[in-house]
Amino acid sequence: MELLRLGLDGQLTVDPADMEVASLDFGMLGKIEPLAVLHPSSAQDVARVVKAAYGSAHGFTVSARGHGHSINGQAQTGKGVVVQMSGSRAVPPRVVVGERYVDVWGGELWIDVLKSTLEHGLAPKSWTDYLYLSVGGTLSNAGISGQAFNHGPQINNVHELDVVTGKGELLTCSEEKNSELFYAVLGGLGQFGIITRARIALEPAPQRVRWIRVLYSNFMAFTGDQEYLISLHDRPASQKFDYVEGFVIVDEGLINNWRSSFFSPRNPVKISSLGSNGSILYCLEITKNYDESTADTVDQRLNFIPASVFITDLPYLDFLDRVHKAELKLRTKGLWEVPHPWLNLFVPKSRIGDFDKGVFKGILGNKTSGPILVYPMNKNKWDRRSSAVTPEEDVFYLVALLRSALDDREEIHSLEYLKKQNREILRFCNDAGIRVKQYLPHYTSQEEWMEHFGDGWDRFYQRKMEFDPRKILATGQQIFRPNYLTSSTMAS
Repeated sequence: MELLRLGLDGQLTVDPADMEVASLDFGMLGKIEPLAVLHPSSAQDVARVVKAAYGSAHGFTVSARGHGHSINGQAQTGKGVVVQMSGSRAVPPRVVVGERYVDVWGGELWIDVLKSTLEHGLAPKSWTDYLYLSVGGTLSNAGISGQAFNHGPQINNVHELDVVTGKGELLTCSEEKNSELFYAVLGGLGQFGIITRARIALEPAPQRVRWIRVLYSNFMAFTGDQEYLISLHDRPASQKFDYVEGFVIVDEGLINNWRSSFFSPRNPVKISSLGSNGSILYCLEITKNYDESTADTVDQRLNFIPASVFITDLPYLDFLDRVHKAELKLRTKGLWEVPHPWLNLFVPKSRIGDFDKGVFKGILGNKTSGPILVYPMNKNKWDRRSSAVTPEEDVFYLVALLRSALDDREEIHSLEYLKKQNREILRFCNDAGIRVKQYLPHYTSQEEWMEHFGDGWDRFYQRKMEFDPRKILATGQQIFRPNYLTSSTMAS
């Protein structure tokens, strides 16, 4: 009844279909139904609901939900309102060509941002591999892909934000204005405010991409070449690549995987054909952006397996949207809407070889049920003022185990087996002294969160007390318990 009296312009609903969507996410590892779902028509709608929660005598929480691609219920709440940010374009994208930026609604999907900016010959600099994610969602984590070594994560390519804090205040923030809120929200896991507008930096968009894959049987040669390539980030554009990623091939079968249709299905590439005797291979994938006037060949001294070079050329949009095409294929086979017990880790460069031996060649046992990404990033491209957490080394790797529980009848594809294996990987890292940091982290106790943030915990906690003192935002992260569950003290 409190919410119904707010005079919202958007739609507040308890429709079963809306409640069902808000109670699930891409991970499909748990289901929590909210009290109601808000489809806002403006930032003011979001502010009114949060302000009502902040001053409520009954106590309820508010969680922003983008396109629902969290893994462990981070956008869910059973004690309040889910604000469905994606699906209602409250603020259409506004491209400012001269200053090279675009203003977008926090729930806007990156694919729609890209299409809007390409109309002006411009594009954002840093991406995620999958574009059907919301702007507010990726900025609340970091937003990484193969461009992060060069441009930094997406949170390093934002000029300005509009944010609804946990007090219900709608504030504009940037490096110069309300800077503490600005850096708190970037990588802040939704703990300090809901992003309703983001001003994203743009650059001239290339026309085409030369996409190259090469294979390795030696892990140190594979990582050595990756580290060499990202060390070129300050070189002129003609002397460096625009995207560097890699992945591990642990099955004895095909190199092809759901991430792309890079290799021809009529001529599949098998590990056995490359003389690896069925052992693990590593694939480096790199791209060079170009337009028709700058097209040239790629000539680099790398240490890959001879005769394992695969090259394709395609439009820039097609490359960036490559995972969505694979998604559509999986949906037709019923293999997309299954549990996804993903595990994403930042691994220090100094221990990536130990990780390879203990996990890729050890725990995984030459079997997997999804892609395993491995690629390095430069720490100096990350702003220490943000809330994002990375290892304390100049170079660190993302290791993303993007597995799917495809079939409970086969043990290695069952959800329980994969969850148990994730725990085993984390235990191995802890026992071996590999100081990994989870990306898209998931913990269930404040003690674990304190260890995750390390020396940054005090700052994180102080920011929480300043911007969301009643701890009502993004409770699905399980970092803080709302005040009304721990104390009878009410907000003034």
